[in-house]
Amino acid sequence: MNRGNDPNPFDDEEPEVNPFSQGAGKSRMPNVVASTLGFGRKHDATVDIPLDNMNDSRKKEKELSTWEADLDRRERDIKRREAAVASAGVPVDDKNWPPFFPLIHHDIANEIPVHAQRLQYFAFASWLGIVLCLVFNVIAVTICWIRGGGVKIFFLAIIYALMGVPLSYVLWYRPLYRAVRTDSALKFGWFFLFYLIHIGFCILAAIAPPIVFQGRSLTGILAAIDVFSDHVLVGIFYLLGFGLFCLESLLSLWVLQKVYAYFRGNK
Repeated sequence: MNRGNDPNPFDDEEPEVNPFSQGAGKSRMPNVVASTLGFGRKHDATVDIPLDNMNDSRKKEKELSTWEADLDRRERDIKRREAAVASAGVPVDDKNWPPFFPLIHHDIANEIPVHAQRLQYFAFASWLGIVLCLVFNVIAVTICWIRGGGVKIFFLAIIYALMGVPLSYVLWYRPLYRAVRTDSALKFGWFFLFYLIHIGFCILAAIAPPIVFQGRSLTGILAAIDVFSDHVLVGIFYLLGFGLFCLESLLSLWVLQKVYAYFRGNK
């Protein structure tokens, strides 16, 4: 028998494959790809994903969603204010306060975001407080002048009132109003600068050191003690003025703290 064409069972060589025949490469390509990529084996490599990275990514996603929600809320507030102003047909800077004799534009309910309206009302109370302090200071110093205190302290008290009321509005209250309405960092910085000067003046007025005309042009505690020896009624008025300046100083310090916390919370 002729066994010349029988394959040798102990031969390691693979049978020859015709690359041009149909289906010639189909049997080897999957095996080659599998052996190259390592699929289908028992000892394939595993990938470990650290849990810390997953937690960080989830935290960042949560922060982004919170930030987006805050932006959406601000956008809704702005659209609501614009719609309210447009429906009312009121110009943006129309003078509407005080109602009996409008001098300034002031509309917290429609122009200030809802979450900042309480803070703005307290700041407005602080501005009204310094107006009250300066007006009462003129009344008390006028009584002191009538009782023989001299005309110079009266003119100084008038100057304090005529300059303090408009400057306090222009230098720190209006910048704060516009800063809260437009979320402007520059206007917040302007407010902080001049509000600190305002607080310093209130503390100085509450003490009333004898550096200008014996300090009687301001109704502070030292001036009250000084006038008590001459006129008890004048001393009582000066003590009331001292109490007003003390309350204004405390309210201003509280407003400064709250505005700073609001500013840091929005940045």
